This record gives sequence, structure tokens and C-alpha cells, in this order.
Amino acid sequence: MNLVIDIGNTLTKLALFEGGRLIKLISQATVSEEEMVSIARQYHPEAAIISSVREGDGYVRILEQEVKVIKLTGDTAVPIRNNYQTPWTLGPDRLAAAVAAHHTYGGKNVLVITCGSCITYDLVNRRGSYEGGAISPGMSMRFQAMNTFTGRLPLVSYQEDVPIVGQTTTGSLQSGAVNGMASEIDGMIERYREEYPDLIVILSGGDMIYFAKRLKNNIFALPNIVLEGLNIILNFNENLR
Repeated sequence: MNLVIDIGNTLTKLALFEGGRLIKLISQATVSEEEMVSIARQYHPEAAIISSVREGDGYVRILEQEVKVIKLTGDTAVPIRNNYQTPWTLGPDRLAAAVAAHHTYGGKNVLVITCGSCITYDLVNRRGSYEGGAISPGMSMRFQAMNTFTGRLPLVSYQEDVPIVGQTTTGSLQSGAVNGMASEIDGMIERYREEYPDLIVILSGGDMIYFAKRLKNNIFALPNIVLEGLNIILNFNENLR
């Protein structure tokens, strides 16, 4: 059994895998070191991996007392080629998603779009090479920016029915952010398909549910792609021992 930990900007996810099967998932704003130790002692995983876009060294030190731990960095061995020119700056969640994408659709060009604090676009080609991608502001970030950097615009949040024509200031902000993001994502998919005509597109991330039905392009929704990629990387490194 593997323990997989993904520390994001908004949520921390802990997952237990039996082989390639996700058997338990905990997702919350923060997880204390004591909670992680408690989970390790309860389930007795054979190995663990931590991916963090924030600080993760404290978790590594405490977990090392219970289980073998890998912290995913730019130096960690992965089962794809990493062509990113600055691998030490690459978010480990982006790399993990690319690994899972290639594992799932090997031999295909795959674009992973993750809708979270930011929208990230990550391309892994048919030869198993991660080529990079793009980053733009996510939905909450857009709402917050319009409130923070103006004198009178309110802070708004998502609602289910967002028309293209906003008839209030709140509606206009929601339309600009949500419909603008959907148009951006569709436009980016088309741009990638100009260079990769057989492209497979995967949509993931916490805000995925807001856009899966809004996009004109066909996509595959894989909400746990980062966790799956981390589990693959952990198994790959365990096999190298």
C-alpha cells in the first residue's frame, strides 16, 4: 500500500493506493503532521510520496519515522522525459499529472488542463516527453483581482447560471471570469491542436466541475490525475531500489 500526499495552494489531499487502485481519499484545507502520522500508523503503507507547492519538509521529516518517503522534486526519477528548461521551478503537481497522462494514453499527444488556483496547461507528447505548457489565473484569483485592484468592484463568487450578458455588476464580473475562462480554455485547446492534431485533452482540478460542460471541445475528466501520477512515480522509484 502507498501513501500519496499532494499539498496544493488551497487543499491538501492524502490518498491510499493498493497497486494502481485508489482506496481512500482525504481532502481538506490543511492536514497536521500529527494527522499524517496517525494515518501512517493506522494503514501501515510500505512507502509514501509528498508533492508540495508550498513547504513540505516538515511532513517529510515526521513521516520518515514511520515509512520510506520520497519528496517529489526536479531531481526525482520519473518514467517520462522532462524537457522543461528549468525543472527546479516546475510545480511537482504539473509533472505528476503529465506522468499519469502518459501512463493512461501512452503513444498519444496529451494536454492536461488543471483548473485550480491557477489554470495550468501541460503537454506530454506521444514519445513520452513532457514539453511544458502555460499558466494563467484561476477563477477565484480573477474574482479577487478585480476586487483588489479596483476601487468599487465587489468580491463575487461562482454561481451555477452565469449568462453571457451580465445585467448587474455582480453578473458582469461572473460572466467575465467564468465565460472568459471557458473561452480561454477552448481557445488554448485549439491552439495546441494546430500543432498536435490528434491531441487528447484531460481536464482536472478543483474547479473542473464548473467547466466540463461549458467547453466546446471534447475532454476527458480525470479529477485525481495528480494523485495517480504521484502513485506511478512512487512505484517507479521503488522499482529502482
